[in-house]
Amino acid sequence: MKLITFAVPCYNSAAYMSHCIDTLLTGGDEVEIILVDDGSTDETPAIADRYAAEHPDIIRVIHQPNGGHGEGVNQGIRNATGVYYKVVDSDDWVDTDHLQKVLHTIREWVNKGELVDLLICNYVYEHVEDNTQHTVRYTHVFPQDTVFGWKDVGHWSPSEYLLMHSVFYRAELLRQCGLELPKHTFYVDNIFVYQPLPWVKTMYYMDLDFYRYFIGRQDQSVNEKVMVGRVDQQVRVTRIMLRCCDVMGLRKTNYKLYRYMCRYLSMMMTISSIFLLISGTEENLKQKDELWEYLRETDAYLYRKLKYRSLSMVSNLPGYQGRKLSVGLYRLARKIYKFN
Repeated sequence: MKLITFAVPCYNSAAYMSHCIDTLLTGGDEVEIILVDDGSTDETPAIADRYAAEHPDIIRVIHQPNGGHGEGVNQGIRNATGVYYKVVDSDDWVDTDHLQKVLHTIREWVNKGELVDLLICNYVYEHVEDNTQHTVRYTHVFPQDTVFGWKDVGHWSPSEYLLMHSVFYRAELLRQCGLELPKHTFYVDNIFVYQPLPWVKTMYYMDLDFYRYFIGRQDQSVNEKVMVGRVDQQVRVTRIMLRCCDVMGLRKTNYKLYRYMCRYLSMMMTISSIFLLISGTEENLKQKDELWEYLRETDAYLYRKLKYRSLSMVSNLPGYQGRKLSVGLYRLARKIYKFN
């Protein structure tokens, strides 16, 4: 039985994908690695095929026309046979000792027939520019090494969110919630984490620095200049998230989940708004207003909550000086928390 399916979307990843794959292979026969070659034009397809030939019981390769990161994730979900599903980007890697601890925990759940919906571990920003690290952990948010639900979740600090790097979803849950990421769109990892949350009833947190998130390449999707150039895709993802779940419907039935999902939406609205401001074009300033109007038309209460009583307030300061201050505050937060 495969305990974890690791999906690795690869696009022109020849220079660094081997390191990623080698760390995953230490999981042995209990892991499945699906390498999704997303229409690469370098040596990526050949490297993927070589690994599959050398490890036929562990690695499968899917060659597809270019569909973007989201379609790579979709292919992984469609073809996964593992009990849990995790996406690992081809320039990232995992801690091999911690992989063994995660597998041991999942093996115990399988043997008992008691699976949790969501397993959470820490992740580490590996900053290539200054050779520093920053770990995001959840020790004061979640109970450790025990099964818990949303009512047991504690206080989130400003830099703490569940990202693709920190989550292992039960694979069948992802299929049950109908998750299908859009093609040819960056930043869809936010949809991946966010949309399944209302289906999650049980969780488990291990205080392990499992995922190593490489950051600092100039062409990376979270580079500020790149994000400005792709701001339309950030806005598209935000709009999808605004309509994919009935957040307000959770207010009375699952208040802590409701608060967290509002917090996530606030972060997405803030990021979209800030990068529309950074671009500085009249077209994008208009697009910012249209995004907020879309939210108001979708849910007037959520609009008021996010615009006037959340983090998003900093992206709606009035006038030219207000816009400058908004961007300045974002860059200060980025410097403090080193999130890209």
